[in-house]
Amino acid sequence: MNDWVTISSLATAGGTLVLAVATFSSVRSANRSARVAEQSLLVGLRPVLIPSRETDPTERVRFGDQQTLTVPGHGGGVFVGEEAIYLGLALRNGGSGLAVIHGWRVTPRESPTPAEHPDLDAFRRQQIDLYIPAGETGYWLGALRDTSDATFDRIRTTLEAHEPIAIDLLYGDFEGGQRTIARFVLMRWPDAGDPGKRATVLRYWNVDGRDPRDHDEV
Repeated sequence: MNDWVTISSLATAGGTLVLAVATFSSVRSANRSARVAEQSLLVGLRPVLIPSRETDPTERVRFGDQQTLTVPGHGGGVFVGEEAIYLGLALRNGGSGLAVIHGWRVTPRESPTPAEHPDLDAFRRQQIDLYIPAGETGYWLGALRDTSDATFDRIRTTLEAHEPIAIDLLYGDFEGGQRTIARFVLMRWPDAGDPGKRATVLRYWNVDGRDPRDHDEV
């Protein structure tokens, strides 16, 4: 005689197992779709700061103390005063989202560029909001004003010797995410008669996400 109670229990257990597998597969598929959708959204918001082109308009920037800098396309400007060092970069946003610059740091150029991104605590907070729309040009500016700071003397000595300096910009999208560090180098133009400095970008670091290089040196 068939044990219908046992058969019924086994059938119920089998059905539950099938339902669990189907639910698990559905959840995995939904999570995968959500990740793809999230990545697509982030790509649409992602800014990428690069030097502007030589044919882009010259930027004339003014600081709070009325000091001005003329910054040519694909270049930067510097002025070493008695009580302050003024710095500027002409930029272009090569990404698809609005760029918001959060902070900066300046050092004599290190060669080779370190693989690890600079310590976030070493960045100076941007005193004014600087936004660069997608596909458009803009500028960055910053000033060293503490003459007792060791960085002040280092940068002044480097600039007076006509040696290159590195400027790290910390920026992200308009929602404050996708933070990135871009390292720019300011150096003399090949033609000494050209004004200002030539700007070159050396490296990008992804602050919040996975480094696509996996920290491997190329």
